[in-house]
Amino acid sequence: MHYLIGDLQGCCDAFERLLATLDFSPSRDRVWVLGDLVNRGPCSLRVLERLAGFGEAATCLLGNHDLHLLAVAHGVRRLHRSDTLGEILCSPRRDHWLDWLRHQRLAVHDSGWLMVHAGVVPQWSAAQTLALAGEVESMLRSDDLPGFLQVMYGNEPARWDDTLQGPDRWRCIVNALTRIRFCHHDGTLDFQVKESAADAPAHLLPWFDAPERQTCGTPIAFGHWSTLGRLERDDLLALDTGCVWGGQLTAARVDGGRRELVSVACAQAQAPR
Repeated sequence: MHYLIGDLQGCCDAFERLLATLDFSPSRDRVWVLGDLVNRGPCSLRVLERLAGFGEAATCLLGNHDLHLLAVAHGVRRLHRSDTLGEILCSPRRDHWLDWLRHQRLAVHDSGWLMVHAGVVPQWSAAQTLALAGEVESMLRSDDLPGFLQVMYGNEPARWDDTLQGPDRWRCIVNALTRIRFCHHDGTLDFQVKESAADAPAHLLPWFDAPERQTCGTPIAFGHWSTLGRLERDDLLALDTGCVWGGQLTAARVDGGRRELVSVACAQAQAPR
């Protein structure tokens, strides 16, 4: 059986309950985790150990919190007061886990779904999304990882252009795949508004409702947007159901032409975002 799972964010106890509910077996089943494997929850290291232990039965995407861990580890960013990354950073196997993390994916197409952490810009097709994700994946795995992390942060350019090069190009790709929620009608991205889709200002649209979106009709699964909650359409699955904020952890079974969603409660509630 094939499962997609939303943001774990270090909530390993909820993850274990979800796996038990699904009767998940890495010898029989496959799982895709849609990014934000770590941070804010209490057991980020255990999450990495569990996922890595599944071998090829688990495919993990990188979210903004996972990239934040890499940036902190390389001295590019400081720990936030609400970060819970110390167990990984102080682990005797720190280098192993950082190397494992930077070899994960930013976009995958499998089991009929294009999977990303946050979303895609309206101008990208599914094929272009995978190709652009591959460009950044190569940078993350390169010897110049620290240099890449130095230029990864910032909100500009806020609109994709195929002629973008170098740091501007990489930054725009990362922001789209790991941070996007809303965009303007012309496809310019907004990184300030984090409310639910229903509470957004009138001049903004959820990225998946953007006019002439090139991936329209391509089934897309994503996480990242806990205030959006679970959203299920024929070609859209939003699976960040706010586990780390005291909500639920959700999996979607997507094999065999069927779709079934399963959620478990998360015991701990973190400080407000």
